[in-house]
Amino acid sequence: MRILIVQGHPDASAPHLCHGLAEAYAKGAIGAGHELRRIDVATLPITFLRSQAVWASDDVPDYARAAQEAVLWADHIVVLFPLWMGGMPSLLRAWFEQSFRENFAFEMSDQGMVRHLKGKSARLVVTMGMPSVFYRWYFGQPGTKLLRRSILGFAGISPIRQTLVGMVEKVPAERAGKLFSEMEALGRAGR
Repeated sequence: MRILIVQGHPDASAPHLCHGLAEAYAKGAIGAGHELRRIDVATLPITFLRSQAVWASDDVPDYARAAQEAVLWADHIVVLFPLWMGGMPSLLRAWFEQSFRENFAFEMSDQGMVRHLKGKSARLVVTMGMPSVFYRWYFGQPGTKLLRRSILGFAGISPIRQTLVGMVEKVPAERAGKLFSEMEALGRAGR
């Protein structure tokens, strides 16, 4: 299986739990013989879309073209990010806006919408300060719903699974080890 890991943590100044989870997933995937590519959004010269004209143009930044090629290559896409204000960090959102443009991820035709990324699956790994059950049931998961329904699902990616990791401010070593083991097992399984 070909797996693309998209590290969506916007802070490249130091390793964070998202980075450790990504490394554990990659270790499992490589150990199982899966092919792997990685994109670290924090290291890219991300630009923001500011108009419909730019969205519709063929002037796609180089990093977004490289991302599109990696997405097309992949069978499975793993997206990791910390929950910020109920959703993904703006840098990751801008990366998706540039990379998953119309005529790449989907297109509108006279027959309706064509979803170009059918046949691919995804996993979202989201870390947060609050208990994950609170995010899931009280808030209704607005950030992950947006990504599952309006970005990945809209492009035809399915199934989209998620791993929500709550209470990450001070993760004890025992819990971190368990989380890394779970990610490594998911990587081995390509899920």
